[in-house]
Amino acid sequence: MFSSRLPSALEENAVTRVHARLRTAGTEIIDLTETNPTRVGLHYPADLHAMLAAPAALSYTPEPLGMLSAREAVAREYARQGLTVSLDRIVLTGSTSEAYSLLFKLLCDAGDEVLIPQPSYPLFELLSRLDLVTTVPYALHMHGGWSLDRDGIASALSARTRAVLVVSPNNPTGSVLSADDAVWLDELCAARDIAIIADEVFLDYSLRGSRLHAVAERVTTALTFSLGGLSKSAGLPQMKLGWVAVSGPNALVQRALHALELICDTYLSVATPVQVAAASLIKAGAALRGSIHERVMINLAACRARVAGRGDVTMLEPEAGWCVVLQMPATESEEALVLRLLEQEHVLVHPGYFFDFPREAFLVLSLLPEPDVFADGLARVLRA
Repeated sequence: MFSSRLPSALEENAVTRVHARLRTAGTEIIDLTETNPTRVGLHYPADLHAMLAAPAALSYTPEPLGMLSAREAVAREYARQGLTVSLDRIVLTGSTSEAYSLLFKLLCDAGDEVLIPQPSYPLFELLSRLDLVTTVPYALHMHGGWSLDRDGIASALSARTRAVLVVSPNNPTGSVLSADDAVWLDELCAARDIAIIADEVFLDYSLRGSRLHAVAERVTTALTFSLGGLSKSAGLPQMKLGWVAVSGPNALVQRALHALELICDTYLSVATPVQVAAASLIKAGAALRGSIHERVMINLAACRARVAGRGDVTMLEPEAGWCVVLQMPATESEEALVLRLLEQEHVLVHPGYFFDFPREAFLVLSLLPEPDVFADGLARVLRA
C-alpha cells in the first residue's frame, strides 16, 4: 500500500528507545544533542512575533521565486558575508530541506545520482530517496584537517551523476571546504555538466576568528546552488524561511531559474507573513547570531580545556558550526558507549555512526546548551 520511497523499517533506534524510557520514568537527562537555539536559554526579543503582523501580510500576491522585498533582504545578507548576488538569482524556500527537494526535482530523473559527503548530516539520504534520487557517498579525509577525497569523488562519478553536494561548514565535523578543493571541484563538475549544491547554513559561525568564504566566491564555472536560511544564520528555525542563490554560466543559470520558477509556482510554500517580515527578522537575527556565537565559543573553550592533556580522548578541532567531535578509545561500540552514558551518567550524546563516521569511536556534542549544563554533561562523558 505504501511507497517504496519510505524506509522499509520505521522503528526507533536503541538510543531513542532508552532515552524515551528514562524520560518517561522521570529521569533528568542532560541533552548534549540539542541544536535547537530556541530551547537553550537564549534571549529572544519579546516582540519578535509582532514582525509577522504587518498589514501587508494579509494580502496574498504570490511570487514563485519569493517577494522582491524579501529577496532584497537576502541579497543584503549575502553582501554582509562578502558575496554579491543579483536579486533575480535568489529563490526563497520554506526551509533548507525543501530547497534540497526542489533542486533534486530540477536536476534529477528517477534513479539519477547525487554525491554526498561522509561524515555529514544524516538527512540527505532520506531527502533524496523521497525524490527517487540515489545518493553516492564520498569521503572527507582527516589528516590534521578535513579535505575532499578527490580520487573517491572522481571514481564515484557516473553517467547518472547530476550533482555533488558539499556542506561547508560541515555538520558535524565543523570543517570548511578549502580553496584548493573548491577550485578542483569547480573544474571537475563544469567539465562534466554536473551541478554543485553548497549547503552553507553555518557560514556565519567561524570558530577561528576569520571570515569564512562562500563556495560561490571560488566556484565560478560550474552551475552552483548555495543554500542558506533563517534557521542558523539568525537562530530562527521556527520562522521557516530558506533561500537558494544560483551562480555559474549565465545560460545555465537562466535555464535553472526558469525551471525553478515553475517548480516553486507549483507549491508556493513560503508564507507571506515571513516574507513581509524577512528584513526585520534578519536584522533581529544579528543579535541572536551574536549570542549563539558567544555561547558556542564558551563551550568550545571549556571542551578544549577539559580534554587537553588526556591521552584517551581527542577533540577534533572544528573550524566552524555548532558541534564538536570527540574521538574516544574504541574499547566498545559507539552504541554501547552512548547507551552506557544514558543509563549510568544520564547524559545524551550522538554516536558517530549517526553521521556515517568511517570507524569507531566518535561522539558528537552540541555546543549550544547553557554553559553550566554543557560543563556538567561533558564532565560525565569524560568520567565514563
